[in-house]
Amino acid sequence: MPHAYTEDQLVEQPAIGLFAELGWTTVSALEETFGATGTLLRETKSDVVLVPRLRPALERLNPNLPVDAINSTVNELSRDRSAMSLAAANREVWELLRDGVKVAVADRERGGLKSERVRVVDWDNPPANDFLLMSQMTIRGELYTCRPSLHASICSGIPR
Repeated sequence: MPHAYTEDQLVEQPAIGLFAELGWTTVSALEETFGATGTLLRETKSDVVLVPRLRPALERLNPNLPVDAINSTVNELSRDRSAMSLAAANREVWELLRDGVKVAVADRERGGLKSERVRVVDWDNPPANDFLLMSQMTIRGELYTCRPSLHASICSGIPR
């Protein structure tokens, strides 16, 4: 019988239960499988941004923007920020989530390019977002491999 006084029993499982009560989808990635039909739809342990969930969510939230704008947004959200301080990287990503990602798109009326903001989170209709909590997701970086107890993901515009 597992010991009752473990981090898993005292912290992780109650937190997972709380997120589930709040309507989040919860997934254990302890024995994750990879690929298009895998647990989290990611190809490798180095994939941190769940692009197969993100891309369709961005398309639903921004239906009038071209594919190039969505691709630029995915690239910006997935950009390596490891050279930045943790505070600066977190601030930058928070601003992208809050304000959207500024991209250049073709201006079909006037020609040339115009600036647009791709919305990442549906702040006007929070229940329309997809809230995912992953437990024990292994992340492999250039220097270290880590497995945070809990990892949260919010994708916009996914119908529930």
